Formats: sequence, structure tokens, C-alpha cells
Amino acid sequence: MKERGNAKLRKVSLFIAQSLDGYIADKNGSVDWLGSQVAEQPMPDVYSEFIQAVDTVIMGYKTYEQVSTQLSPDNWPYSGMKTYVLTHRKIKARPEISFVKEALPELIERLQQQAGKKIWLCGGANLVKQALQSNLIDEYYLSIMPIVLGDGIRLFDQVAPSQKLKLLQTKTYNGIVDLHYVKC
Repeated sequence: MKERGNAKLRKVSLFIAQSLDGYIADKNGSVDWLGSQVAEQPMPDVYSEFIQAVDTVIMGYKTYEQVSTQLSPDNWPYSGMKTYVLTHRKIKARPEISFVKEALPELIERLQQQAGKKIWLCGGANLVKQALQSNLIDEYYLSIMPIVLGDGIRLFDQVAPSQKLKLLQTKTYNGIVDLHYVKC
């Protein structure tokens, strides 16, 4: 964990999948392509391993809307964790979900002062861009999917400052490459 003075700060982790050409969603914002190539071989449960170390999820409104209406409309997949959705919309909080207008750097600073596990930046691209611009991400878990989309929503764009990373681990399975980096 990072330290500020004598206090240990909770790590901020980005855990996300992207196409080989760097897109996290197609040009329509869909992620339907994520599960299309995994039928032939068993898949390790990388997500379950990661999520055990997380108790706080941060996402943008578009990601929240996609999760709650398309990917998992019948049950909230982050049950047992506190979720913060960054939005300017006035939405009433739900159990375990807070809708906040707070700027991402201030939210993360506030959350890091609280006891807990890792903070997961779940998505989307605008949230990742803000985190990169403010140098908030401590570790990156990237799953490179065996597909070229050709167009869509990029994970990283040219606005982010240069950041040096150290590779901790790689895993390959069923055409997918998982990369785990930490900030130097």
C-alpha cells in the first residue's frame, strides 16, 4: 500500500478487458464481443481472484447503466461492496450504491483515508482518462482479448501523461493475455 505520512493508503486498481487494438467497447458502446471467443477451453477465474482484494468500486454513469440494464439487469454483481457512480444526474442512492458529483481525485483521496481493501476503477474510458491525468492508478490488470474491433471506445488516449510501469505477472489462456502492472 502507498503511504501518506504514517497512514497507509488503499491501492487504486484498474481491472479491465480490451481488444488487441486497444478498445474497451465497440463503436456503439457494446461489450458483447467479450465472451464470444472463450468456448473451446476452460477459463481460469481471474476476476474472482482479483475481486477478493476489493471492497470499493468506482464507475462512471455509462458503465453503471450498461451493467444495470444489459450485463446484469436482474442482480447487482458488486453486492457486498460499496459502489460509487460518478454522475451529474440526481439519482437516489440504492443499497451499496452512491451516485456522486464529486471529482474523481477528491473521491479517491477521501476513500483512501478510510480503512478498507483495494479501490477498483471499473470503467469507463472517461473515468480512466481522469484517473490517468491525476496519476491515481496504482496497478493495472489488463486482459487483452483475441479480437480486433477496428473502431470503438479506446481505453487509453493521447491526453494521458507518460507513466512508467513495472510488469508483475502475465497469464495466457484461450487466446487471452492477462497483464498485471504496478506504477513505478
